[in-house]
Amino acid sequence: MKKRFVVITLLLVLFGAMLFAQSTNEKPIYVLYTNDIHCGYNQNISFPAIAAYKQSLLAETPYVTLVDNGDAVQGETVGTVSRGEYPVEMMNAAGYDFAIFGNHEFDYGVERLGELVEMADYTYLNATITYHGASGQSFINDTKPYEIVEYGKTKVAFIGASTHETLFKSTVKYFMEGDEIVYDFATGDALYAVIQSYVDEVRKQGADYVIILSHLGIGEDAAPDRSIDLIEHIRGVDVLLDAHSHSVVESMYVKDAEGKPVVYSQTGTKLNNLGQLIIYPYSHKIMTEFVHPTEEDPEVAAVIKAIDQEYLEEVMKPVAYSEVTLPIKTAELGRIVRNSETIIGDLCADAYKAISGADIAFVNGGGIRADLNAGEVNLDAIIKIHPYGNLLCVCYATGQEILDALEWGSKNVRMQQTDGSGNAVGESGGFLQVAGLKYTIDPSIPSSCVANEAGLFVEVAGERRIKDVYVGSEETGWTPIDPDKNYTLACHNYKLQDMGDGYTMFVDNEFIVDKSMLDNQILINYITDYLGGVITAEQYGAVKGRITILR
Repeated sequence: MKKRFVVITLLLVLFGAMLFAQSTNEKPIYVLYTNDIHCGYNQNISFPAIAAYKQSLLAETPYVTLVDNGDAVQGETVGTVSRGEYPVEMMNAAGYDFAIFGNHEFDYGVERLGELVEMADYTYLNATITYHGASGQSFINDTKPYEIVEYGKTKVAFIGASTHETLFKSTVKYFMEGDEIVYDFATGDALYAVIQSYVDEVRKQGADYVIILSHLGIGEDAAPDRSIDLIEHIRGVDVLLDAHSHSVVESMYVKDAEGKPVVYSQTGTKLNNLGQLIIYPYSHKIMTEFVHPTEEDPEVAAVIKAIDQEYLEEVMKPVAYSEVTLPIKTAELGRIVRNSETIIGDLCADAYKAISGADIAFVNGGGIRADLNAGEVNLDAIIKIHPYGNLLCVCYATGQEILDALEWGSKNVRMQQTDGSGNAVGESGGFLQVAGLKYTIDPSIPSSCVANEAGLFVEVAGERRIKDVYVGSEETGWTPIDPDKNYTLACHNYKLQDMGDGYTMFVDNEFIVDKSMLDNQILINYITDYLGGVITAEQYGAVKGRITILR
């Protein structure tokens, strides 16, 4: 009996030693992750450095995967000039394996997105966007809701979740066939349900770990579709790698529906961090951290250099000169172009009005993306101001439609949030910078604008906060707007035709000009042809006084 006990003890010790050896010699699984790159490939960590770092890990273990969580192909000149192609080529060279769709992946239209998906050597994962159009042709056909990767005996599932906000933060028209929206973005309970269904599905297929690749973010205005909302309503997920809110979260835990901790991380934006998720299969340890590689892969560096040479020569040529700096934000008020009249807003709206010859011009504050600095002005600077490639449109619009648009654009301006000087704030990308108009906003009146489920304007249902609206100019004088009169209105296809920022009041109007000149070309032509190539302090040293916000 004693002998048998000794034998059993020795066997247990041997078995324990084998398990210890196995655990100490385990091969960890590395998932490298980025988010919200916004074409910022040369500002912080580079694609060649990411590629080199991935290769260094692969020299130690085959268990390495590189993923991106959306908003990669838009945000800088390199994306605008190529309509997303150059960023995709860079990501191909860097060795990405999976990516998901951020809202800005759609900024070049769904047809172009389909082309970009085909160009990509990596796989786009999409579990939350569905298509029900009659044509059957959609970029979704080339995506997967999830992928299960086998790392030795360990299976890891990746599931893609994109934000419902895409429907109104991109261009609604892109998602339509005829008069019908043919793309659905899961939101609220439907979001939780569809992700849970795929989590259950991959678990049944033997997934040992489940990772959500998310473009949902943690901004309060995104509730109930925030990534943390999703985690709290589902079970069976180990990790959520996030995007959209540009948050810098190296590692934290969020409890799921069963109270179990889920690892959460988000890297910020513009490649200021490279995220690294490490899974130790035998010890079941999971951790996330940021790394900042600097050594670059020479082959990938050569690809980036070739791309740079293709477009930089043209965009860096000076086209004008500015005596003044025209900012889009201030330290005190934040992004002023989204909540008040700005000098750069006046300039951009003047450009639309002058080039089109329309009575009135609108430019949405969210479409003015960068300062115009004093000194030489090149194409690159202009494109950074208007990076989206929107096209000039001119339509007939009634005074009432214009009044509704001003009301919709000012709905977020509010007095309960002020800076130290009492100036009203409250951002909206749909805030209107104008030419040919002047008007007053009374923020003490709550907005009575009504929107539908997609965030589109329906009506103004109560007292209006827009007062004293006049049509004219600083040179010719002003007359009160006539709600029943038709005016010619210039803006771009995003706003007038595609219901961008929820503007529905112009979509069925008669168009005199239909998608003609690029927005950045409008600005270039105005500065060179109408201003003689010089933005003077006399003309644009101060706002024109077109928008008054009552205190």
